[in-house]
Amino acid sequence: MNNKSERIMAAVFFVCGITAIAAVFAICVYMISSGVPALAKIGVIDMLFGTKWAPTASEPGFGILYIILTSIVGTLLAIIIGVPIALLTAVFLAEIAPKGLSRVVKPAVELLAGIPSVVYGLLGILIIKPIMYRIETMIYAGDPSHQMTGGANLISAVFVLAVMILPTVVNVSETAIRAVPQHLRNSSYALGATKITTVFKVTIPAAKSGIITSIVLGVGRAIGEAMAITMVAGNVVNLPMPFNSVRFLTTGIVSEMSYSSGLHRQALFTIGLVLFVFIMVINIILNTTLKKAGEDE
Repeated sequence: MNNKSERIMAAVFFVCGITAIAAVFAICVYMISSGVPALAKIGVIDMLFGTKWAPTASEPGFGILYIILTSIVGTLLAIIIGVPIALLTAVFLAEIAPKGLSRVVKPAVELLAGIPSVVYGLLGILIIKPIMYRIETMIYAGDPSHQMTGGANLISAVFVLAVMILPTVVNVSETAIRAVPQHLRNSSYALGATKITTVFKVTIPAAKSGIITSIVLGVGRAIGEAMAITMVAGNVVNLPMPFNSVRFLTTGIVSEMSYSSGLHRQALFTIGLVLFVFIMVINIILNTTLKKAGEDE
């Protein structure tokens, strides 16, 4: 009976594994087959390095360089702002907070992960955009060369993304920190190190694999977000400057797919292919980094 159960479960696991591989392969084939035709018609240089996006104009332009740069810059800034806050929060929950306080703060952080993206966008409209508009007005008052955005700009999108990645980075990092063996901490204390020194010199380095994983997952969340940043970024193809209305790769697809056709629609699939390549590159970096971290340990 046991052997039969094991064979059945082995078959189930095999089918699940093959299904997952087939799904990834199918997605790859679909994205490549859908995104490459536009590149062939428009030209790789003209599309990936062009700056004019006007697919419905009499002389259409399909340059997505500014859109690519916006996604890179916006995600990078969100990581720079969000990761230190998330990492320190994870350290607080795992190492410093009393158990009673940790029981209150941890569910609150986990609740952030369950909030729909549109709610983050609404909070961005109600809280961040008015603040950014006041700052923009003070900086660019009397400057006719600057087109006022009403607070819908790159900085607003960055702050929303930074908040959205917090629960992912906090939860994974906290788990990694708690998994560090206690004898490492005890050894540090025995050498005369303080608690804070132990945290930054022993615990965090020992948990670096999990922390790196959390950061990469945060990057994936940020670069793949669409709804929230559509509401706060302005959705205009511009150079990604702090107070410019901008368009991300995801928002470019969402905002135009409903009415696109022909070459315009194919170009949107190419944007999806570029986004897909970004995610693949991030996963490769993750696997390489974790492998090196494991070899160092």
